[in-house]
Amino acid sequence: MSDIYESAANSLGLFDSPCLTKVELRLTCKGILDRDALSKPDPCFVLKMKSHGQWMEVDRTEVIHSSVNPTYSKVFTLDFYFEEVQRLRLELYDINSGLKEADFLGSVECTLGQIISQRKLCKALLRPGGTVGKSIITISAEELTGNDDYIELSFSARKLDDKDFFSKSDPFLEIYRLNDDATMQLVYRTETVMNNLNPVWKTFKVSLNSLCSGDHERKLQCTVWDWDSNGKHDYIGEFEATFNEMRGAIDGRQVQWPCLNPKYRVKKKNYKNSGIVILNQCKIIKMHSFLDYIMGGCQIQFTVAIDFTASNGDPRNSCSLHYIHPYQPNEYLKALVAVGEICQDYDSDKMFPAFGFGAQIPPDYKVSHDFAVNFNEENPECAGIQGVVEAYQACLPKLQLYGPTNIAPIIQKVANSASQEVHTKEAMQYFILLILTDGVITDMADTREAIVQASHLPMSVIIVGIGNADFGDMQMLDGDDGILRSPKGEPVFRDIVQFVPFRNFKHASPAALAKSVLAEVPNQVVDYYNSKGIKPKVPSHFQSSRPFGP
Repeated sequence: MSDIYESAANSLGLFDSPCLTKVELRLTCKGILDRDALSKPDPCFVLKMKSHGQWMEVDRTEVIHSSVNPTYSKVFTLDFYFEEVQRLRLELYDINSGLKEADFLGSVECTLGQIISQRKLCKALLRPGGTVGKSIITISAEELTGNDDYIELSFSARKLDDKDFFSKSDPFLEIYRLNDDATMQLVYRTETVMNNLNPVWKTFKVSLNSLCSGDHERKLQCTVWDWDSNGKHDYIGEFEATFNEMRGAIDGRQVQWPCLNPKYRVKKKNYKNSGIVILNQCKIIKMHSFLDYIMGGCQIQFTVAIDFTASNGDPRNSCSLHYIHPYQPNEYLKALVAVGEICQDYDSDKMFPAFGFGAQIPPDYKVSHDFAVNFNEENPECAGIQGVVEAYQACLPKLQLYGPTNIAPIIQKVANSASQEVHTKEAMQYFILLILTDGVITDMADTREAIVQASHLPMSVIIVGIGNADFGDMQMLDGDDGILRSPKGEPVFRDIVQFVPFRNFKHASPAALAKSVLAEVPNQVVDYYNSKGIKPKVPSHFQSSRPFGP
């Protein structure tokens, strides 16, 4: 193992706190009470994990409409650390138009260790107010085996039975796996294709472990339903399959199954089937790890952007967030060093661009939202994190703090660099932009647009809120329904933003802040390259030509 990799791995805590395994969690719930007498609930679970004394959202299920006994196809994948107590909280909401307007129906708390030890944990939800309700949630746990490959499947159907009087059926497909204990586990539920007897469902991905537990001959039960708004879906038919049968579609050939309704087979003399279900494509996607890419030569290009708006206060005043104390670093410096020192281990030349925004800059003192902190627009890079610190301290007396707090220009600047990397079609450079700001951003619409566009590029954005401002509006970057959208409604291609208020870590170690804001980066790197089908380079291909700084 190279020294640079060992240094990077140690600084990320990869050896100090090894992930013992990955665990998949699946949810079902029974007996959700109707709060609205006129309609059934549209339930959604939000999974939270306790971190530094606070509940942080990890993920959420899909919304299942008009259901009091939902079974979710969403799979939560968590890292399991044997030596840590990992506290989980599942919150149940009845979704109206978004989570902000949703009705909170109850919650349950447990540890990941409890779920794993029991494999299937059943608990009553606590209603608002803390009383035990009648709703029962079942959480099933399954260890991810060494096979992390994913399967991409594309299904369609033709000539399905028509179950509706005034229109055509609205079909969706469910795939269940037969477990060793003879129970059925929902693997995936497609979207509903409205008013169509020849539906083409969207391509989807499932892990090989989820689909068949690595057993290529394991029985899969596939059922086609006609969706109804009242939740009482009409049964169209079913068929059995195995992954081995599905593999027949790997070479572009189609695999077909007759969709059969057992009742019709008994009742109807000339009954053949209730339609044909077709697998148009089966693709095996090899999933590579973060370390595969890093050891394959992928560099982390770290850029920092610092807020120099007037709301920070006059840097000469000791109350200013930019005040340079002779012995005590301010919050901007603490956050910069904590995050930067982790990232620099993954960058061979250790040269970091540093930008400022929201200040009037010399010589003409016009407001700029993407100026080089070293005032060298041709080469904004600083030598190491210490170089960024020195450039920051040197520029303060030369600036006039102003406003507003616009961060879209700096996101676009880094995105322009990241877009050049896209053309190489290689995993060589991934960009991380650290934005340090003291207030709510004023160009939220432009920022959302910039982030949505950047989500297609090899980059991540980390925003650290400095000071005691109300950062509530910053949560908009997570989107009302958990998906950030541009003003035009375009969703992000993948999640690339992490926002953390520094005050949550004021009394914690720098490592705690770095761990919090960088925890998602490895997954974001892997998600990007896997989504583009870009494989890591083999280490021997780059070792001789890749110089590392001391």
